[in-house]
Amino acid sequence: MYGDCQIMSSVGGNVPLPPMVPKEENGLFLRGKEGMDSGSGSEQAEEKSGNEQESTEQPPKKKRYHRHTARQIQEMEAVFKENPHPDDKQRMKLSQELGLKPRQVKFWFQNRRTQIKAQQDRSDNVILRAENESLKNEFYRLQAELSKLVCPNCGGPAVPGGVSFEELRMENARLREEVERVCAIASRYIGRPIQIMGAAPAMMPPSLDLDMNIYPRHFTEPMASCAEMMPVPMLPETATYPENNNLVLMDEEKTVAMELAMSSMDELVKMCQANEPLWVRNNENGKELLNLEEHARMFHWPLSLKQRSSEFRTEASRDSAVVIMNSVTLVDAFLDANKWAELFPSVVARAKTVQVISPGVSGTNGSLQLMYAELQVLSPLVPTREAYFLRYCQQQNLKDETYWAIVDFPLDGFHNNLQSSFPLYRRRASGCLIQDMPNGYSRVTWVEHAEIIEEKPVHQIFSHFVYNGIAFGAQRWLAVSERQCERIASLMARNITDLGVIPSLEARKNLMRLAQRMIRTFCVNISTSSGQLWTALPDSADDTVRITTRKITEPGQPNGLILCAVSTTWLPYPHYQVFDLLRDERRRAQLEVLSNGNALHEVAHIANGAHPGNCISLLRINVASNSSQHVELMLQESCTDRSGSLVVYSTVDVDSVQLAMSGEDPSCIPLLPIGFYLTPVELIRDASGEGKSVPPSEEANGHISGSLLTVGLQVLASSVPSTKINLSSIAAINNHLCTTVHQISAALSSSSTPSCPRNGNGLGSCAEPASAPEK
Repeated sequence: MYGDCQIMSSVGGNVPLPPMVPKEENGLFLRGKEGMDSGSGSEQAEEKSGNEQESTEQPPKKKRYHRHTARQIQEMEAVFKENPHPDDKQRMKLSQELGLKPRQVKFWFQNRRTQIKAQQDRSDNVILRAENESLKNEFYRLQAELSKLVCPNCGGPAVPGGVSFEELRMENARLREEVERVCAIASRYIGRPIQIMGAAPAMMPPSLDLDMNIYPRHFTEPMASCAEMMPVPMLPETATYPENNNLVLMDEEKTVAMELAMSSMDELVKMCQANEPLWVRNNENGKELLNLEEHARMFHWPLSLKQRSSEFRTEASRDSAVVIMNSVTLVDAFLDANKWAELFPSVVARAKTVQVISPGVSGTNGSLQLMYAELQVLSPLVPTREAYFLRYCQQQNLKDETYWAIVDFPLDGFHNNLQSSFPLYRRRASGCLIQDMPNGYSRVTWVEHAEIIEEKPVHQIFSHFVYNGIAFGAQRWLAVSERQCERIASLMARNITDLGVIPSLEARKNLMRLAQRMIRTFCVNISTSSGQLWTALPDSADDTVRITTRKITEPGQPNGLILCAVSTTWLPYPHYQVFDLLRDERRRAQLEVLSNGNALHEVAHIANGAHPGNCISLLRINVASNSSQHVELMLQESCTDRSGSLVVYSTVDVDSVQLAMSGEDPSCIPLLPIGFYLTPVELIRDASGEGKSVPPSEEANGHISGSLLTVGLQVLASSVPSTKINLSSIAAINNHLCTTVHQISAALSSSSTPSCPRNGNGLGSCAEPASAPEK
């Protein structure tokens, strides 16, 4: 290594020699110097002075770093925003303008891009960690809910532990082979193939097999073992809504609305859980009454808004029940106006979401909406109630239990753009608490609290039903929700034992959707919803007959001029007894005006709930005729609960039924439903011998069980919508209506003894009504 040095010494004697540097170190030094010259752009090494180059014994000075000036950074930042990847010409020009080397500019842009990418990575990591944490919490929640499920068949857990999916698949294949073998044997005896549940739906046969011998009428249809709740089927929105373009909350009003939502939610929770002295129970009938003085003391309407006026009449009620629907599906139905109207077809005539003020978390928790609704009683004798209100949804933790709470509260307290008629009905802190229970059920506690000024009078026959808070009270809301939740569970059921002439599960669903549209059409058509005007017939003895006409040009109903007539009569028979007569097609022959003297036979049956009266039937008319070319069918749905009963039916042709059962959309099938609405009431005899109708909950001495029968008939008066109705059509439908009531009365009189004999036959009619006189 030092051989060269030794040679020079021997030759030169005292000649001074330059300092010798090892090759490796010299190379390292050169590379280090080159690296400093081409630094990152933010640092620059100072060049050595001449003395330092000449003197090698002096220690090197400490390196000084040069940072970019604020102007240089500002200029490069401006260029970076427009172009993060400048080319060589742009870097050269920028370096000349800023007094930097091109390498410094190049390395500054590289470092800046790296810095931006690192910031984005950190931000993405934070979001992903939050999403991961949310998914973990959701997984643990679902796992906890799954552990609570109980199979109704065996009583064990719904998902057995320790069973592999491979074993389940093998067991499923074995059971399928067994079912196929049994179906093959059974098909030899009935003469037609049997479709296996779970297989692909079969195509619709060319024509329906309506042979009565293949269908056993009496059977039970079980619910799904673990109810699979799905959103309520929505119908096309054809209703019109009042125009109010100015009804939109501004930002400052949204803040007030959210404050009111929190206080109303607190009021609802306390009203659901409190007892005396807020709620006082009547010892005679067991009803709970709201103590208005205690309520005013406990709950002050905040922000000095409009207080209760003395002109308003207060209605308040509370009830609790268990429904077969989980809380998530219920909350989703309440926050969707269309689903909410479908869940309560006999109560909600129209509903609309006007404005979403706060979407909440995942569209539910913390959601605040401005809504419009029109509530109805199924009779033109009772005016509907319209209101704009705010609906707030929140998840609550009460006593170590998780609840969903939904509260409605009035809007007119701080918004002045409402129509003058709407403040006549104000919903004060009304709503429900929903608690999940095992196996897909929920416990619902409902509070209904409203202030009303009756602009239009309620007919005396419904006066006590309305004024006692039953018509729009919590008991009716909950009774309808119980029945409708059972209907939805039946719609989603898979283990159906007998479908009759229905070829597949999809056909069964379509038939149920068609019946649901029939029910909703009937409910809307016999009430005063959408401003529908009714005319009283002058020859009605007790002024209970109303008629109206509608011009129909939209699909879903027969196009033309529809004439509708509705009558309400008090009957001294329990409503379930009248319901059994009207829904049974075998006893329908007693009512010739409804069956035209023809026998009716059931060819398909769909159970809608635990009560045998909650069902859909497909009936064949003219069964005695052997002609297959003139087959007429009738679609009927009957439903009953503690608030009342409905029996609605409509004639349909075979082609329409085939269309529905083949999987096509049934919304265009024309339906013109007629039917009956039964309201349980009682008659109170006073000292003078007169009577008045009251709800059945008020049972005491002198109370006689009975029901209000509302009959709704519709006919196509003309296929031309612009045709004017003539008096002969009105007289004909009025006669048909009165004859129907007479025949129902006669059928009930022949089968049982009425509770309140009157004029020999035990009841009133169109000519001689049995409704209660005025007080």
